[in-house]
Amino acid sequence: MTSNPGKAPKKVKEKKQTPEERQEALRYNHMMYGRTEGELKRIPKKVDYGVAYLKHPKFISLMTGFKNGSPFKFEVTASAKVYTIATEDAQILFNGKVIFYSRPLNRYEDNLLLDRAAAAQFQTTEAFVHLVFAVLRSFPELGAPTLTYQHATFYQGPEALESGSPDQGSNMLIGPFKHTKPQERPRK
Repeated sequence: MTSNPGKAPKKVKEKKQTPEERQEALRYNHMMYGRTEGELKRIPKKVDYGVAYLKHPKFISLMTGFKNGSPFKFEVTASAKVYTIATEDAQILFNGKVIFYSRPLNRYEDNLLLDRAAAAQFQTTEAFVHLVFAVLRSFPELGAPTLTYQHATFYQGPEALESGSPDQGSNMLIGPFKHTKPQERPRK
């Protein structure tokens, strides 16, 4: 009974993974074996295109100018670049290029058209994508837009919106909308 209690032996601590090592191990496991039952795929964040513009006073003035045929101009800064959005007569311009324009359908309505070449040129610019969807959403009489945006490309239905395709044509008809342009009175 005369034992010397002394110090207890130290426990050996297990080495923990650093967060970087854990991520690398997960990447390797996913590459080799796929995901396990408990792991869920990451859901990409859904972007609601055009919402930033819809209630902005400058955009509302732009759409009023487009419907009335009066000029209006403002600038948008996105990723350290300044883009000019303007209306001229029956056109909406983005950096000096015609994006949307209207053609008379009857006395009270105009057809809204989208220039495919300009849409294909600016489809990687975030400010342009928001502008396109804001314009489409600001016309409730057009219904749900047939244009979608995925992976930095516009799609019309299942097909990508291309500018050089001969079967699609150079312009895309969006639909009719009511305008408030002053009408000329016929002579009697």
